[in-house]
Amino acid sequence: MQQQINDVARVYAESLFELAEKQGGIAEAQSIGAELTALAEIIRSDRKLREFLRTPVIDRVSREKSLERMLNGQVSDLLRRFVLIVNRKGRAGELADIEQAYDALMQEKLGKVEVDVWTAGPIGPDQLRVIQSRVETALGKSVAMHAYVDGGMIGGIKLRIGDRLIDGSVAAKLRSMRSHLHDVGGGNVRAQFQKFLGGNA
Repeated sequence: MQQQINDVARVYAESLFELAEKQGGIAEAQSIGAELTALAEIIRSDRKLREFLRTPVIDRVSREKSLERMLNGQVSDLLRRFVLIVNRKGRAGELADIEQAYDALMQEKLGKVEVDVWTAGPIGPDQLRVIQSRVETALGKSVAMHAYVDGGMIGGIKLRIGDRLIDGSVAAKLRSMRSHLHDVGGGNVRAQFQKFLGGNA
């Protein structure tokens, strides 16, 4: 799911992307991105690892030695060195955020747009393709779709395209209707009531 990407994560992601591209072009940048995504998924799913990366109790030198053992032979040399530098800068706890920023940058370079879609219940691949096709037509760009279920929705869909949220859910329409009735409806009712009284006077 897309989240607001912080500036620090974006700077680190851009640095890694430039290094990867210089080393082996866009193919290398994609390969590094895949490794970083796999690492970020492990971090997101392992609470102890997240605490290990973030806690100030462990000094950076000790954490670096542990990271060396964990990553050596498991990821490319470029990514290993990058993670160690991030740790030395005191940003090891932000690796998952950096991965998100890197993925957004990669999609941008490939001419793709990240789009999150929420529905009240699960949708099938055919429905998702229809939504994707319509969004691609509207944007004129290739789209990478991510589908999620929001149990709080009554129906309809919500889309997040970059930082923009398009809320087409039933709940949003009801809120809009309620607001409209509150702002305008009272005046209309009074006018109708006055008309009725005038007609019977």
